[in-house]
Amino acid sequence: MGKWTLHNRRDRALGTGAELFYDDPLEIVRGDGVFLFDRDGRRYVDMYNNVPVVGHANPAIVAAMAEQQATLNVHSRYLHEGIVAFAERYAGLHHDGIESVVFSCSGTEAVEVAVQMARLATGKRGLVCTDATYHGNTELVGSMSYLWRALPTSGEIRAFPYPDLYRPLKEGLGEGALCDAYLDRVAQAIESLKAEGQGFAALILCSIFANEGPPEIPSGFMAKVTDLVHREGGLVIADEVQSGYGRTGRWWGYQKTDFLPDIVVTGKPMGNGLPISATGARKDLVDAFRAEKDYFNTCAATPLQAAVGMAVLDEIERLDLVRNAAEVGDRLTARLKERVSEYAVIGDARGYGLFIGVELVKDKTSKEPDAALALSLSNRLKDKGFLVSYSGKYNNVLKIRPPLVFSHDNADAFLAAFDACMRR
Repeated sequence: MGKWTLHNRRDRALGTGAELFYDDPLEIVRGDGVFLFDRDGRRYVDMYNNVPVVGHANPAIVAAMAEQQATLNVHSRYLHEGIVAFAERYAGLHHDGIESVVFSCSGTEAVEVAVQMARLATGKRGLVCTDATYHGNTELVGSMSYLWRALPTSGEIRAFPYPDLYRPLKEGLGEGALCDAYLDRVAQAIESLKAEGQGFAALILCSIFANEGPPEIPSGFMAKVTDLVHREGGLVIADEVQSGYGRTGRWWGYQKTDFLPDIVVTGKPMGNGLPISATGARKDLVDAFRAEKDYFNTCAATPLQAAVGMAVLDEIERLDLVRNAAEVGDRLTARLKERVSEYAVIGDARGYGLFIGVELVKDKTSKEPDAALALSLSNRLKDKGFLVSYSGKYNNVLKIRPPLVFSHDNADAFLAAFDACMRR
């Protein structure tokens, strides 16, 4: 059966328009570490998937999953040592204000829980997010996802321009003044919610603004915006689905950008492919949520989730992947920064550990985004055996986000392919 026959069957089975990467889509049949293999046996370096954080088909994760599934997997309304131990270990990786956990199965669900916690704690409805973010796809969480649609001017949601030194809110400002300008926009969003009678419950943001670029942000912004939110009676929700679990070279993105969120959301990497997510907060916030909502999720807080979740943490520590993300990611970012002066179409390169963005522009003076080049370059790199994608408000930022087992050798091979594609 040919690839395009499978494509046509997919359209019938899943509905036309179900997203596929690349102009010539790949049929992937196997994964191993940082590598993916297509049906013809060709090997690709996976530089996009943050879900298999300890590598595709990691033997320790497969073994933990199989052993637990062969022993017991049942819902969460029984006592089980493994579930409690996993929750304790997860909370222990965070700052002291994260004491208790609600497990679920997807980042979207975990964000829903976080929003409900914040609304219960404050008695208010209003939420503030950035103008180019993504937090999930339910009706509530999707209403805070503005990568693909217009910004709200009424209702329970307000958006503010994400902080960015490369594309600043106003040209000519020093970094401190620019930081204040972004804070003013957050304050305006909060005031707008209050003026409409919604009140203000929470600010939600990714700790490194992953979908926004990730941009380089003004120094001190995150700590200052946290103080602003608290003065206004709200809570700060950190969406760590993309930035957590060692991705930035620290356990959590909020450690990298230097602030202490009230509620933390994590997801995809927790299970290396098995659906696990979590919402962590102070015990009183979690207790109030459980008392009011009587939350239950059949497939969450299970022995299987706990066994796999613990195995992922064990592998991150055994392989020293937080350090690896810092060392390999920082070196790769530095090498890409060198190419800003070499190629006229690279406006900027920046990164947090192994989450790196390369901003592509039509010219460096106007900084006009070049989304077509980002699409073309991702296809060219695929043809050379490297899988990346693109993101950002204008879809012009090459998105590099490999499994954390990505090595210096992998990075060097990518740079050679990148240069070959850029010089074409």
